[in-house]
Parts: sequence; C-alpha cells; structure tokens
Amino acid sequence: MARSRLAVWGDPIAHSKSPDLHTAAYRVLGLDWDYGRRQISADEFAPTIAELDDSWRGLSLTMPLKEEAFRAAVTKDRHAELTGAVNTLLLGNAPVGFNTDVGGIVDALAEAGITRVESVRILGAGATASSALVAASEIGATHADVRARRPERAAGLLALGERLGIEVVALPLDAPADAVELTIATLPSGTTLPVDVAATLAATGGVLFDAAYAPWPSALAATWRHGAALSGLGMLLHQAVRQIRIFRHGDPAVPLPDEATMIAAMRAAL
Repeated sequence: MARSRLAVWGDPIAHSKSPDLHTAAYRVLGLDWDYGRRQISADEFAPTIAELDDSWRGLSLTMPLKEEAFRAAVTKDRHAELTGAVNTLLLGNAPVGFNTDVGGIVDALAEAGITRVESVRILGAGATASSALVAASEIGATHADVRARRPERAAGLLALGERLGIEVVALPLDAPADAVELTIATLPSGTTLPVDVAATLAATGGVLFDAAYAPWPSALAATWRHGAALSGLGMLLHQAVRQIRIFRHGDPAVPLPDEATMIAAMRAAL
C-alpha cells in the first residue's frame, strides 16, 4: 500500500495553515499525497496513532502533542533529543521523530539577515522556548536571558543551556533588562504584557522574532519601536519545508528538487 496520507494533529487545529502549505508544495513536487488536519487531544494521541494503517506516511504535530509524539518515536533526531519535543513523525514500523521548529527558526532568521548573535532574550518557558534556545545556540549565542511569569518553570532551559554551553539566566518578565541583540517571543498568541513591561523589553530587546503570527502585528510587536519585528510566519514556512524533506526522503537537511519554486508556492499559500 502506498504511503500517501499525511496530516497535522493538534488541539485546537482549525486555524492551522499547514494543509495549505503542504498541499502547495506537493503540487510543485508532483506528489499525489493527501494532507489533512485532525483535532486530537493529548489523551487521544496514543490510541489514535495506534489505529493508523500502512497508507500513512507521516504526521505534523502541534500543541499539545509534541511531548506525546516524542514518546511515540522509536528514534529521534538531535533537535528532538535536546528539546524533548517532536513536531514531525515519519511513520513506519519504527516511527522516527524530528523537531523542525529549531531549523525553522534558524532559516527564518537567516532569511531576515540574522545569522549570528551573541546575546538573546527568550520570552516564555514552554516547548517552543526550548527550540528557540537551541536555535540561538546554532547562530552563536553565548548568553540567554529567559523571561517568564514564573521563572521557576525555566529549570529545564537552564539545564539545556548547560548542555549547549550557553549561560542561561531565568528572570520574571518585569525584571530590569540589559540590552540584547535578539528577542525570541514564544508566548501564546494573544498575550498582552503590561505597558511598562513591554516598553522595557522593546527598548532593550534588539530585533524581535515573535513565534506568533495571527493576528499580526501581535500585541508585543505593536510596541516594538527600537528594532525590527518579525512574525512567526517565517518559522511556520521553513519548519514545513524541513518536514516535507523528511516526508520525501527522510532527511531535514537535504534540499528537494526545485525547492525555490516550491517555497515560492508555499509562501503564496500563507
């Protein structure tokens, strides 16, 4: 049986742009694959994936399923192992898990001309913050200032920083702020910070890369007067490119034929 079925799973999922991105890419690549979406809760994940037959090639996973997918993967790539999160499953007898969010951030920043920084601020302490920290390490960051409403939740990021060789400090959102070159915001879409907190972060935060993209500008981006503000659409696009590489030939780092045309089609679908 041909493995031609794929989908994005999450909860909620109706807002996802992944079906449009993947369908546009498959059209350019001449692949007769079907990519859909399905609302799946964390509790539903294990029994639902167990029901999939051999027609399934892979899954894209969004919140709250990235940790569930990590547990389901028999083997994982380095980014998944570092973050404890899988957003891409290549299905088969022994599912392989990948985290393409890390590469998606790196690629989106490079597209904006940001290929190296030494200092970064990360807003939030969840799964996307872990991907942001790994991405920062890959573009040379040696210091990361993590801001969270509850800094104690950043314990995992401090441990990850030790593994990566990055000095990580965890502070409340309203702590005094030294200047950094790049801020990566991983706060939930729609988060609004107090005016004085947002102003301090914006004045010292360098370029803003906000994982949120709907609505845009985000509440934080609307306050960002001292540097450029980049939306999460770039991350969404480039993590999907890496997913498609995985679904096609199993390697997120190997470009596809005529990839520039494929990316243009995906961008038009956003």
